[in-house]
Amino acid sequence: MTRSAGVAAALVVVAAAVAAGCSAPTAGTAQPAPGPASSSAADARAPKVTDPLDPAAYLGRPCALVPASVLAPLRYPAQGEATVSGPLAAAGPGCGWQIGAEGLSVQIILGTGNRDQGMGGLAGIYRAKDAGQLGFVVPAPAVAGHPAVFSDLSDRRARGDCEIWVGLSDDLAFASAAQGYQGEQDSCQVAETVAGAVVGTLKGA
Repeated sequence: MTRSAGVAAALVVVAAAVAAGCSAPTAGTAQPAPGPASSSAADARAPKVTDPLDPAAYLGRPCALVPASVLAPLRYPAQGEATVSGPLAAAGPGCGWQIGAEGLSVQIILGTGNRDQGMGGLAGIYRAKDAGQLGFVVPAPAVAGHPAVFSDLSDRRARGDCEIWVGLSDDLAFASAAQGYQGEQDSCQVAETVAGAVVGTLKGA
C-alpha cells in the first residue's frame, strides 16, 4: 500500500464510523449509536459555517483543489493520486501526494460520503467522538475563515501525523491529513496549509 493510500484508509475508517453512526467491531462487540441527546450536543459544539462553499465542480478531479504553487514549497509533486470511486472513496473523493523517499504524505478527502449518509459536517465528527469512534477531537484554528477541528482515532500529532477537518457548510466537511513528519508543528502546518489551499480554490482565490 502506498503512503497516500494508507492515509486514505485511515480517513475511511473514521468516515465509515461517522456514516454508520455505530461502533466498528471491537473484540466482537458493538457500541450503541448516539441518541438524539448526543446528536444535539454534537450539533451545539460544532461551530456554524457562515460562508458555505460547494465542492461539486471538483468531485471528479479532487487533485485540482491544491495548486502546484502550494505543493512545490512543501516539496510535493504537482501530480497527485486521485481516488474518486471504490472503498477508499467511501468518505468522498480524495487526492494524495507523497515524497516516497522520506515517507512523507499529505491527503485530502471531501466528506460528501458522510454528508450523503446524513452524518456530514463538523457535527458528524463530534457525534463520532460521542459514539466512541474517535478518541480525539479538539477545536483547531479557523482555516481561511472556516471552522475546523483536529481529529483522529487518537492524538498522534506529536508523532508527526496530523488530521484536520474543515467545515465547508454545516453538513459538509473535508479532511486534510499529513503523515510521516517529525512532530506536531510541522505535520499540522502542512495539513493546515493544504486545507487552506482547498478553501482558497473553492473561493476562487
